[in-house]
Amino acid sequence: MELVQRMLAGDKRACAKLITAVENNSEEAEKILREIHRYTGNAHVIGITGPPGAGKSTLTDKIVKFLINEGKKVGIIAVDPTSPYSGGSILGDRIRMQDLALNPNVFIRSMGTRGYLGGLSKFTKNALKILDAAGYDYIIIETVGVGQSEVDIIKTADTILMVMVPGLGDDIQSIKAGIMEIGDIFVINKSDLFGADRTATEVNMMLDLNMAVERRPPVLKVVAVKNEGIDNLVLEIKNHIDYLKTSGKFEERRKNNLKIEVVELIEAELRKIVISHTDKENKLDSKVNEIINKEKNIYEVRDEFLNAIKN
Repeated sequence: MELVQRMLAGDKRACAKLITAVENNSEEAEKILREIHRYTGNAHVIGITGPPGAGKSTLTDKIVKFLINEGKKVGIIAVDPTSPYSGGSILGDRIRMQDLALNPNVFIRSMGTRGYLGGLSKFTKNALKILDAAGYDYIIIETVGVGQSEVDIIKTADTILMVMVPGLGDDIQSIKAGIMEIGDIFVINKSDLFGADRTATEVNMMLDLNMAVERRPPVLKVVAVKNEGIDNLVLEIKNHIDYLKTSGKFEERRKNNLKIEVVELIEAELRKIVISHTDKENKLDSKVNEIINKEKNIYEVRDEFLNAIKN
């Protein structure tokens, strides 16, 4: 495919067109992903998550500038919420990082969630694979910032930065249960504000209580807008990937993520098969009526449909 060859040669416009193709779920999407598969698996994928207003975009901007100063190529996927009414997205992250967009070693793609839950877009993984194949050393995924439901990033990233700021009212609202467990590095941004030390102390206390972790995530204080603490943060990101590779966790994490992706693809195809069978001649409606009338229960109806598919 000509677009793939142009993308492999470093053509950013071809890269953008390929992402558009897979994002729109066109007929070409699977063909593209099959063709580029052998070129993937080399990028260090960094997930940046946290509540709205934590300064994730500013932090992303500073990390990227640090990495490109080291001669690295960086891809950015910034996910923004989609309006449930208009279906549109503001996609403001690209505006905030406008100066980076002109850099030949940086590629920025904004994506709307299109109603997909979990903090990412449904097509984030596909865009990630294209940037990986295009030869970007680091790919940063900035999630929506929706709170405790935002855990899909664990299925995608190698290193996850959990970003929080002091003064949000409930100081530990962003580090409850699931969110607390996905962070590889905890970043207290805007740490020049009152309450930063308290927030850092509370995060450290939560980490001390979590005895199940093999590696205790570092807790770093930064002021992204002033570029303070970014060098130390990038060092910790590199230390984390070194830890993953030397401990064998890197291969383990990627294998687990691939298992999840394969199962999700199988589920999607099975769903199409089930829908095609249940929609025939309004069979589902008639079976639902039987359930309502207590003629059958939901498990009997399930078994009937499954047996029909098998036969």
